This record gives sequence, C-alpha cells and structure tokens, in this order.
Amino acid sequence: MAQIETAKGEAADRGALARMTIQLFDHWQLTADDQLALLGLAAGNRAALSRYRKGEPLAASRDLLERVGYLLGIHKNLRLLFPHNRELAYAWMSTRNRAFDGRSPVEVIRDWGFAGLLMVRAYLDRARGR
Repeated sequence: MAQIETAKGEAADRGALARMTIQLFDHWQLTADDQLALLGLAAGNRAALSRYRKGEPLAASRDLLERVGYLLGIHKNLRLLFPHNRELAYAWMSTRNRAFDGRSPVEVIRDWGFAGLLMVRAYLDRARGR
C-alpha cells in the first residue's frame, strides 16, 4: 500500500514539474521544436508537449528529469540576476550572447544537447558568483 501511495506522490510531483516547465517555456516564448530539444525529446514528439501542457506527469526518465532540473536552475539564476526586469530574464534564453560565440543559449542547448545545458547553467552560475 505504501508503494502505491509513493508512486502516486511521485507522479503528482512529475505532473507539477511538467506544468512548471511548460509555463517556463511559455515565458521564454520558445517554439515547440526548441521545447522538445531542451527536453531531449525527438522532434516529432509534439504529443508529449501536449500531454505535459495538460499536466500529465513527466516521463520517469532520469535524463528528462535532470534536464528539467537544470532548466529550472537556469530560470532561478536568471530571476536572481535580473530581479527587477522579468522581460530581460525571460528574453535572455533566446538572445544572442558573445559568451556563446554569438549564439543564443537555446541554440547552444539545441546544438550541444545535455552538454550545452550544462554550459549555459555553468555560465549563469559564474555570472552569479557561485
């Protein structure tokens, strides 16, 4: 019985993560293709985005859950770096950046996959002095 309740709790947590992630993508104004790339999902898997938008739990995939954790960490860093300018914090992911050879952070993640996600997060960690 405890295992069933634990599984239900984990699914609810993954559902909340799905809603937060989709809301974050909306704030960042990302295309569906960019959203899929940031989550490490196949370009043709738009159905997953629809399910997540409805609040269905994220798949219990370690890769997916780690990616979401890094994306939420990026968001937190941006909110701390730009506390009085939400528009700038939300636009940063799609803005070209000299630190990334003139590419946007989204492009870096799309091109480099999980390594790109780590690069963007590390850049923001350094910018915050961590």
